[in-house]
Amino acid sequence: MCGLLGSVGHEFTPSWLNLGTLPSASSGRGLSFFMVMVGASQSWVSLMPCVAEGFTVAALDCRGEGGRSQDIGSVKGTTLRGHIIRGLDDTPNNLLFCYVFLDTAQLAGIVMDLPEVDPARVGAHGGSQGGGLTLVCAALEPRIKRAVPFNPFLLDYQRVWEMDQAQRAYEELSVWFRLHDPRHKRQEEVFRRLGYIDVQHLALRIYAEILWGIGLSDTTCPPSTQFAAYNKIVAPKRMDTYPDYGHEMLPQFDEAAFAFLREL
Repeated sequence: MCGLLGSVGHEFTPSWLNLGTLPSASSGRGLSFFMVMVGASQSWVSLMPCVAEGFTVAALDCRGEGGRSQDIGSVKGTTLRGHIIRGLDDTPNNLLFCYVFLDTAQLAGIVMDLPEVDPARVGAHGGSQGGGLTLVCAALEPRIKRAVPFNPFLLDYQRVWEMDQAQRAYEELSVWFRLHDPRHKRQEEVFRRLGYIDVQHLALRIYAEILWGIGLSDTTCPPSTQFAAYNKIVAPKRMDTYPDYGHEMLPQFDEAAFAFLREL
């Protein structure tokens, strides 16, 4: 089914979620498989195997990115080329991703309150931006038991800049400096503000067991930025490495993720 997720904050910005449920044969309440993903929800037919296994499946359309979600907020400053810099010239709590981060926790809470779901058996999964938001969700909702990010985004912006990798997913950083601070007089202030939406700073809050997939040839979300968060996680964790793979699907990792979450 589809429904509206009320946003967090002083304005109402709808985000969309989809839920599919089949009770588990082994429990009076089902499992929950909470998927965080970028943009529009993927085809629900592709998620039916999870439902058939007894999972409740939920997917978040990030506000303003796709599906039927919207971003109707207003902020000071530019919004050109991306969401990382949206709100950068406003107060830190008005950075767009602050609200997206809170959306993930709100959706997790909604899922956990469903009568079919056992709130003690909840997992999160996602790749790229969805991978970053998977980590965020696990940090902000401590009841998440297992989380599976792969090639996560939104990590260590300053490292990205220092490596001259502010392109593709992080291109908006380069564009912002070129247009608004070409001599980098505000560089220290900018990266300090971006620290509010840098997932590595939430890593210590994660209690969930982690299975992390990483392509060591990733030039979109460089491995060193991912390790900035991974190394800060004190919960049980495992990293599956793919030396010859970049920012792409990792072979057999879906199967590993499914098996990992099936053990909830």
